[in-house]
Amino acid sequence: MADGPGGAPLPRQFRPLGVRLAVIAFGGALLVTTAAIWFTFPDEVQSTFTPLQKVTVVVMGLGIFAVGFALARCRVDAGDQGLTVVNGYVTRRFAWEEVVDVTLRPGNPWAVLDLADGTSQSALGIQGSDGNRAQQQVRELRRLVEAHAGHEPPARPDPDAGDDPVT
Repeated sequence: MADGPGGAPLPRQFRPLGVRLAVIAFGGALLVTTAAIWFTFPDEVQSTFTPLQKVTVVVMGLGIFAVGFALARCRVDAGDQGLTVVNGYVTRRFAWEEVVDVTLRPGNPWAVLDLADGTSQSALGIQGSDGNRAQQQVRELRRLVEAHAGHEPPARPDPDAGDDPVT
């Protein structure tokens, strides 16, 4: 593990906690409930289901699993070369110089990377629903961006004046 400027350890990974817990809990509960219901059906009821109906239930289950897996794999990886943002099944890589700022405004569902070309990229790996944990992750990622990007950090609100410190 290499240390970045200011002693920040790299590589560093940022992942949502609440989303992963919800996917595991609700996905597990759905699987157990569905299996319990199926196995409590008498044989004569189970035999009334057509193969197409059984396949439909399995395909729906696989679809729910695919969505849950996509949500659970979201992350932001900070490495020596820059940031890797994994949002569901889409992965984007950014050199440190491409990232200007990281924000998580109050009420926003996830962090946003402001890019040097004037666009922005959602970073689902830092979820606003994680509360203080998400704010700390934004501050840490912002410090890494400022240390590696080679450009002046943007002006920040004053936390002492009651302004939101993570905008």
